[in-house]
Amino acid sequence: MVADALVYHPTVSHYLKFVATTTGRDKLLRTLQYFSRFYAWYLLRTNGTRAEIAPFDALKKQLGLARKLLRFGKNVEHLKAAALAADGKAAVPDPVLRYAAVGRQLGYAGYLTFDAATLLDSLGVRKWEGAKRAQREAFRFWAAGLLCSVVAQVYTLYRLREREAKVDKKEGEGVVESKRIVIERTASQLQLVSDLCDLTVPTSALGWLGFDDGFVGLTGTLSSLIGVYLQWKKTA
Repeated sequence: MVADALVYHPTVSHYLKFVATTTGRDKLLRTLQYFSRFYAWYLLRTNGTRAEIAPFDALKKQLGLARKLLRFGKNVEHLKAAALAADGKAAVPDPVLRYAAVGRQLGYAGYLTFDAATLLDSLGVRKWEGAKRAQREAFRFWAAGLLCSVVAQVYTLYRLREREAKVDKKEGEGVVESKRIVIERTASQLQLVSDLCDLTVPTSALGWLGFDDGFVGLTGTLSSLIGVYLQWKKTA
């Protein structure tokens, strides 16, 4: 009976929906990857032995490769999203948000295109001299996409503050609108934190900012956990 209670528990059904999505599996793998990156750095800084560091270093590399395989071909999805955002004047009338959405999607599309170009080299199937250069270009596009997303979230928070100032909380409609603003603000704040955390990865890889593996591992873990939380809510 206990087994039946566990098998038919709503949380189990929710979990199965979550892991059935590519995004859900990717966020879980990403969390493990970046935590491994942080912990390998931590062990190195605390005079850990090679035998202690090796498993986490290997986990970081292997999960990174697994995620590269999972995202292969997703550049087409982002190119389509960029085209839809550019044409979606009715859905997104605000030009700032529309252009930011187009920039974000094109940035991610460029990142995934160059990232996919390095796949065979990463797998060891066919070595390519231009792989490192392509990976740097991928990081540049990723950084550009993230910056567009940061602009969109900062602008969204600004507009929400303007909307909130006009709300009359003494009226019924005003109370409903106020609650809606709180929900939208929370979502925007979470996305902004996630984007700022993710920015540490390409900026450190390109040498623009001097973040070490420990800091990048921690921020990557945080943004991954935010992604897990958001995807879990979507599959509820």
